[in-house]
Amino acid sequence: QVVQSGGGMVQAGGSLKLSCTASGFTEDRYAIGWYRQGPGEGREGVSCISMDSGDTYYEASLKGRFTISKDNTKKTAYLQMDKLTPEDTAVYYCAGRGESWPSPDSSTYDYWGEGTQVTVSA
Repeated sequence: QVVQSGGGMVQAGGSLKLSCTASGFTEDRYAIGWYRQGPGEGREGVSCISMDSGDTYYEASLKGRFTISKDNTKKTAYLQMDKLTPEDTAVYYCAGRGESWPSPDSSTYDYWGEGTQVTVSA
């Protein structure tokens, strides 16, 4: 399973960091993905990381502002979000899959966090 934390409210230009802690996976052979869903919108992929190799994937429009990282000793992946804009306002979800390849396809993830609200004010 995965348990996420972080989020909250910030002004435009600010930063937030989300955490996603995993359990129940075999050693480091799993991947963590981050997704978001804005008001009235569908779910959008943000980034994902292999907890084994460290390979990463980013949604092209977010690369450069968002950074995904990991700490295997804590079985935790992080999403650092910088230069936030009101368009980044959404519920952010982390997800885990029992294979190490960081697939951007949300349908390949088996375990989902409960979501955390990120609100960016103008």
